[in-house]
Order: sequence, then structure tokens, then C-alpha cells
Amino acid sequence: MSKEKIKPAKSINGGIELPGDKSISHRYAMLAGLAEGISELRHFSAAADCHSTLACMKALGADVKVEKDFVRVTGHGLRESKRALDAGNSGTTMRLLAGILAGQTFASKLTGDASLQKRPMKRVVGPLREMGAQIHAREDNFAPLEIRGGRRLKAIDYAMPMASAQVKSAVLLAGLFADGVTTVTEPARTRDHTELALEEFGAKIERHGRTTKIHGLGGVGGQNVGPGFSLASPRLQARSLDVPGDLSSAVFFIAAASLFPESTLLIHNVGLNPTRTAILDVLLSMGAAISTPQLRSAHGEIVGDLAVTGTSLWGGVIEGGTIPLVIDELPMLAALGPYTEQGIEIRDAQELRVKESDRIAALAENLRRMGAQVEERPDGLKVSGRSAGKLHAAEIDPRGDHRIAMAFAVAALGAEGVTVIRDAECAAVSFPTFYAELKRLAER
Repeated sequence: MSKEKIKPAKSINGGIELPGDKSISHRYAMLAGLAEGISELRHFSAAADCHSTLACMKALGADVKVEKDFVRVTGHGLRESKRALDAGNSGTTMRLLAGILAGQTFASKLTGDASLQKRPMKRVVGPLREMGAQIHAREDNFAPLEIRGGRRLKAIDYAMPMASAQVKSAVLLAGLFADGVTTVTEPARTRDHTELALEEFGAKIERHGRTTKIHGLGGVGGQNVGPGFSLASPRLQARSLDVPGDLSSAVFFIAAASLFPESTLLIHNVGLNPTRTAILDVLLSMGAAISTPQLRSAHGEIVGDLAVTGTSLWGGVIEGGTIPLVIDELPMLAALGPYTEQGIEIRDAQELRVKESDRIAALAENLRRMGAQVEERPDGLKVSGRSAGKLHAAEIDPRGDHRIAMAFAVAALGAEGVTVIRDAECAAVSFPTFYAELKRLAER
């Protein structure tokens, strides 16, 4: 178990190009494995989660070649894996692949690490069963998932009880292999990378407000080409695509730069999909100084640079419909609380209890270790602002959660003394070079 020491900083200055977006990388890898031909995915995420997806697609018959600057995936149609598919720590891998595998001719088993096996899967299993999938889950809610293929999926109209991009994506991906048109309606808008990626690879998608329709390719596994082997429809075609920089990773550096008045930071080529940029709206409402000097469109996604200067953050309340739009960034916002004028309060975020860790408990525990005043609640927490006193160094236990580790590494930059992040290597799940980049930009 590695430890990382974080020293206080005076400012964050320079430029950075972030790893490829995790959400987009997952989806491109899966659809490239389903498509006919060779797809080249440039700036593919270096995150361990996304490489779990690549390993699963390779086990399912895709040719996968990882180079320094790109990943090449050749789809031949999926075939049965001889071993359980290991999603590692990646809930995205497990939930989205469950949708794809539900429509194949063969049986599959999806497993993951100890943390992933504690995360709820019933929200995905339920609608897939409505489509006719045969899925067995431990205690009917947890991995491993055993998926028995061979049954023709039926299109459904699914009204989601809670907003979740992963559940929406799983149903849409299963809808590829269903007869007819599958409809998903969200209670609140979530990230739409799956819809955009499906369109890029040639699937027929219709979108009306919070309702998305996908036209099925028809039949089990598309076109059957032999025992234990199935081929997605040739209407899914291989593509050459660029993955933009990861906005969720950018948030850690935006937060770090915002701590110090003398900071000047330029973050290059960031994905600025409107379903993801609510976090920028939240930060701007708190007083952050962020601008977007350049914007362009690439493969349906909006990409641009972010210019950040240091400022004094006000703080505020994050709740309601904003929560699902910033769910991944909440740990960093909470850790910013002690540096804001009025503190930060997070409500309606019980989903944080079932992420890679119980993020509410992990945030409250580690903030208190650093001297913050925190009120932990079932659905969130209230963190007092700077008037409650300056943070001090502590030994942080991220509970194996990459976002907790990175959030407290940033918080430590403004604290007194040298903070130690235990189990620091967990950051590699999403950002293998995070600490090196943070140290490079930090001026002391």
C-alpha cells in the first residue's frame, strides 16, 4: 500500500492536458468491439477502469491493441468468454456490459473486485429482465452477475425511477439487440455519451427531451454466425475517433487553482458536453473564475480549453436535480468546503453511499481528521467554511476510492503541514499520473 505526501502550495500555475474522458472511452471501446472492422480510438483513457473494459472486450473476441497514443479495436462479433469477465473496480464496465451481454446467444459471468461486488446492480438487472434477459445476481442485487443469453429480447418503454446514466445506457445497449424500438425516459437529464456514441457508430437513435429511443438490430446477438458466437449488425461500423480530456479529472485542478489568488491554469482539450458541465455552473456560482477561450465540436461532443485563475470561493448548497449531474464531482466540492466563505452543504445525495466507497462517511471522517467542522447526514453533509479555522495536515484514508484520494490531495495543498494519503495508488483507477501532475503545477 503506497503513501503520497502532499506539501502546502502557494499557487497552481501552468498548463495541463488531461487523460481521455473515462465515460466516453468505456463506450467507444464497447461499441468498437461490436462494430465490424477496425476502430482507432485516440487519446483513450489511461484509467484502470477503462482498461478493464478493454480486457473484457478482448475476452469476448475483439482484437485489442494498446499503443502509446491510441487504442485499436477490431470487431469480429462477440463470442463466449472461457472465463468470468472481470470489471475490476468499474461499475460502468459491469452495468453497460450487462446490457450488451443480455442480447447475446451465449452465457456470460461478470465479476469485479471486492468494492464493486458491494455496489447495487438491481437497478440494471430489473429493466433487463423486463426485456426478457435471464440474469442471476447474488442476493438479487450484487455481482457476480450470471447472464444466460439465447433469448430474444423485447423492446420496452422504460420510465426510470431514478436518474442514472449507467442504467439508461444498459437499457439502450440491450435495445440494440431487441425487436422493435426501446424507449427510455429519465426523471432528470443525465450524461448522454452513450446516445452520441451509438449515433457515431451507426445506430438509429431518436431523442425528445428526456426520452431516448433506440431502434433494435433485431434478433438475438444480431446475426448468428456460429455456436457460441454472435455478430452485431453491420449497421454498426468501425470508426476513427478522438476522446476528449476528462472533465471530472479537470475539476480537481480547477479546485486546486481556485484555492490560491495567484494561480493561473490552462487545461487543454477538455470534453464540455452540456450534460456534464453542470459542475462548471456550480463552481461559477460559488465564485470560481473559469473561462472557455476555445470551443469546437468533435464526433458529437463539444471540446474546449478551460482557463482558471485563483479567486475567493463563496460556497453554497448543492441539492435536488443538480445532484445527478455532479455526482462524481461531489467529493471535490465537499473537500473545498473549509476554503469557502460560507461552507458547502450537500443534500439529496444518498447515492454517494453506494459508490466505490461510502463517500459521505469517507468525506466526513477525513475532513474531521484535517480539523474541519462537518455534520454528516444520511443524504449528504454540511461542511463549515473558513471561519471555522484552517485545515491542518493529517493521514487520509481514502478507503480505496480514487475520488476521495484526489479530493484530499487537493485540500492538503492549502493545509498547514504535510498531509499523507494512504493507499494512494487507488487514484490510478481514473488518473494514473495525478500526483505527478499536481506536484508539477504546484508552486511552493
